[in-house]
Amino acid sequence: MGDSVSAPAAKLGAWPVRVVALTLFLITGAVNLQAPLYATYARASQMGTGALTLAFACYVAGLVPTLIFLGGLSDRVGRKWPLIAALLLTATATSLPMIWPRLEAVAAARGLCGIATGLMAGSGTQFLVELIGPRPDATARAARIVAAATSLGFGCGALATGLCILAVPSQETPATYGAYLFLAACGLTLLGRIGEPAFTRSSAWLRTPVFPREAFAYSLAILIAWSAVGVVIALVPAALASHGHEVWTGFSTFFVISTGLVVQPLARKLSPPRSLRLGMLLVPIGFTVLVAGVVWSSLPLLLSGAMLTGSACYGFTYLAGLAAISASSTNANRARASSGYFLFAYFGFSVPVIASGALADQVGVRSTLYLFDGGLLLATILLAVLMMLQSRREAFSSGSAPSGGSARTR
Repeated sequence: MGDSVSAPAAKLGAWPVRVVALTLFLITGAVNLQAPLYATYARASQMGTGALTLAFACYVAGLVPTLIFLGGLSDRVGRKWPLIAALLLTATATSLPMIWPRLEAVAAARGLCGIATGLMAGSGTQFLVELIGPRPDATARAARIVAAATSLGFGCGALATGLCILAVPSQETPATYGAYLFLAACGLTLLGRIGEPAFTRSSAWLRTPVFPREAFAYSLAILIAWSAVGVVIALVPAALASHGHEVWTGFSTFFVISTGLVVQPLARKLSPPRSLRLGMLLVPIGFTVLVAGVVWSSLPLLLSGAMLTGSACYGFTYLAGLAAISASSTNANRARASSGYFLFAYFGFSVPVIASGALADQVGVRSTLYLFDGGLLLATILLAVLMMLQSRREAFSSGSAPSGGSARTR
């Protein structure tokens, strides 16, 4: 796979940073590549909404064990090899629906993509920090690159397939599948040719995630925010199909994920706490507008709600959390802390979605969206109260510190 000899960060230049960013984009681009065809595959398999959401959640079934048991793998084997393995897994996952265009193949594909994303989460951020080199803003810059590359990747795969279906309806194997395999091969070639900065490797194979106490609120926030994204990707296709708008599924998925990239430049100018508060204000507002679009069969409302939700989830909330995790961890545990953050995120991305899918089979998609919208609002309010109490407690602790001593630092 090319030269794997470690090199000092200062001599590697900007090219390896671009290659790693492209790799993150490609890995996440495979995750929702089949999203516009979920309803089609479910019909081919003669399965309902509950089975569809279970297939969707297989992604997390692969991802969570990877995060728990292999979150620190890159500390042992190096940063590059987990990313190479992740690209191979996503290429295999993309091949499965090409061979067998049914929901069962999608479930297996999403499981493989989950493992790939777990490997990426444990190595991507720290790899970028090391490639950027000893700069004061290295961790913040790495967080921005990860947020941009992954939010664009998660959405672009669905958008590309949606455009293919819009051009040629009723196809089960769009051209995007073959195109992805070609791009993954290119990514593997480029990734194999870059070197790695030297770092002290761990002797332990099992390095479980860590959860910095200072970033706990950010972890809860991403859990809530990504539950909204998961419900949109899993349930909205069925709702759109019932109104004859199935071809717009790819667009709703793209808008609910990748429009966060548009607001990330603004989020960078805000402190993580302020960015988090703004994001959590917009999440229930955007989701409510999206539900109104589904109920009234209004594409402008639906896409506007998806854009608002995406700006909140993948813009303000996601970037704030990545920055807080990077700032509250050290080089020795940053890979494990990133895995812990994504563990919260994907718990939100799966459990509420599975529950919503089971509920949709009982009471219908529309009623389920109403109930989830109410639960989302309640969870956001509870998080706001928790953050307010934590802020007051920290202010009190700081104000009560002895004048001759020093307050607790982070």
